[in-house]
Amino acid sequence: MTKNELVELVSRKAHLTKKGATEAVDNFLNEVQRALVKGEKVVISGFGTFYVDQRAKKKIFLRGKEEEVPPHRVPRFHPGKTLKRAIKQ
Repeated sequence: MTKNELVELVSRKAHLTKKGATEAVDNFLNEVQRALVKGEKVVISGFGTFYVDQRAKKKIFLRGKEEEVPPHRVPRFHPGKTLKRAIKQ
């Protein structure tokens, strides 16, 4: 599903204009991003948790050369029980 498809779905289900649905989706995504940048978890009950994980420095071999990847933060998602059950069915 693309962002545009999500906007269309939100527009229909919530009886919003396309502009209103776009604002709602954009605001939601911006708030999730803002929280993750600050290192906060975003917990959506029944759906899952978005969080930031710290990756350690490591060495990789690329094109025959050894290169070092510095420590960095990566976004992660842990699905909730309800989402896991829905996908299993």
